[in-house]
Amino acid sequence: MRSFIIILFVCLSFTKAFVPIVQQYQQQQQQYTTQDPSSFATSTAAAATTTTTDDDNNNNAATVSIDPTKEVVKLFGRLADKYILLDASGGMCCYSACTDCEYRLPDGGYRMADQSASRPKWICSYDERRFEASGKAHTSKWKLELYGDQHPLAVTKDEFIAAMVHDMTYAPPLGGPYVGASAATIEDTSTAARLFDLLAGEKETLTRHRMGTRIQEMAGGEEGLTWAAFLEHMTQ
Repeated sequence: MRSFIIILFVCLSFTKAFVPIVQQYQQQQQQYTTQDPSSFATSTAAAATTTTTDDDNNNNAATVSIDPTKEVVKLFGRLADKYILLDASGGMCCYSACTDCEYRLPDGGYRMADQSASRPKWICSYDERRFEASGKAHTSKWKLELYGDQHPLAVTKDEFIAAMVHDMTYAPPLGGPYVGASAATIEDTSTAARLFDLLAGEKETLTRHRMGTRIQEMAGGEEGLTWAAFLEHMTQ
């Protein structure tokens, strides 16, 4: 009898200790059941949306980032020629290394009548030039495309910028970082505006004559302005 009472007492004690655990478990199950099942999906979607937005912002920042040197290349590639006429007297030289030849340069080099390159290399200091003796003639690219028939004598700043953006054709030039034709769209018109100011000075219009004069001044007296000198003036 005593053993039975002891066993009964132990069972009752265990039951009292186990009941709260069962009740707590049931309450937790009820909470999970009554919770809105879409809340987790909503919070997850919000987090994904935030992440996507941050990525898009980073991508947009990379997209609108503009390399100023490449913008200068885009202008140079619109203005420069692959061919240039240099010195009419150069065509009279026999190029036989004659002593005291009047057509040789002081350093011994030859005076060249013209030069050509595989890609645009020079912004010509003339609108057009002709060597009668040799029958050579050349019209600069900037004269044909910037002035042409629409603006035969002068362009305003707005016309200059519009021509750079819409009218003048581009070819990857010699010098500077490579910019292919498909990537040569002018993104920053302030660079074109800067070039107009360099060429026109305080004038409201840029004439063909002044264009050629300023190009030669920027080239240090040479007949064509090359990339290095062009970049130097554009970044001063």
